[in-house]
Amino acid sequence: MFVAMNRFRIVQGREADFERVWAERDTHLDGVPGFLEFRLLRGPEADDHTLYASHSIWTDRDAFEAWTRSEAFRKAHAGAGERRDLYLGHPEFEGFETVLDR
Repeated sequence: MFVAMNRFRIVQGREADFERVWAERDTHLDGVPGFLEFRLLRGPEADDHTLYASHSIWTDRDAFEAWTRSEAFRKAHAGAGERRDLYLGHPEFEGFETVLDR
């Protein structure tokens, strides 16, 4: 299994706008080979931002990487830069492969 996460630092007071963007967007993940599940997570608050993470689970790294090269990926991320006012900096990607599963 492979877990793909992006961390987002969202401007304090803009959390509802950020969550609305995610709730209303079409992820184009239905039927993507190897995709298992997705969650948007809200984390701790700091003086100037709230931390969020997108969290998707895939059968393996190859399935995730194939998706990043697909038309579904391009559609899901179309217009992603239009809401720069919500973010402090760029998203930070983290990928994890399962080493223990109980």
